Amino acid sequence: MTSPPAEGPGPRLNATAAALLGLLLEKEMTGWDLIAAAQERIGEFWSLTQSQVYRELAAMAERGLVSAGPPGPRERKPYAVTPAGRSAFAEWLDGEPGADQVRIPLLLTIAFAGHLAPGRLGEIVDAQRAVHAERLARYRAAQEQLAGARTVDPARLATLEFGLRHEQAVLDWFAALPGILAPHP
Repeated sequence: MTSPPAEGPGPRLNATAAALLGLLLEKEMTGWDLIAAAQERIGEFWSLTQSQVYRELAAMAERGLVSAGPPGPRERKPYAVTPAGRSAFAEWLDGEPGADQVRIPLLLTIAFAGHLAPGRLGEIVDAQRAVHAERLARYRAAQEQLAGARTVDPARLATLEFGLRHEQAVLDWFAALPGILAPHP
């Protein structure tokens, strides 16, 4: 694999670039492979779009953090982390993670619910409640699978535990929501 000249350390990695480097530290992957791996490993708590992945790969290649191999099938290039990329990732990982970025579309809808047709908010809430109940069920199934495993990655267990508790808290909030949204004197 050839690597473009590094432009120096450059700015601190953003979380998306760091996530991609973290995945690439496991093995070389094409952009397409990275999208699939990200969805599987971090998709429940960190969303990545196809355009973000390819934009970040190009920017990281320009900075010398990743190198692209020769195109394979369908002209897909495998990317690998360079020593500069390993260093940038290690620096990012060792730093403070930064503030949470809460972006919950349902809360935005509720904030402007006065502009919805009567009954529509209830339909939206019911659909979202079902999504969260299904996600909690998936997390519980994953928890059962891990319980039967010989070895369990503690980091995976920690993120799963967060997901379980988060979804339960969201469902508890849904249960309280009718009282919260009821008109108060």
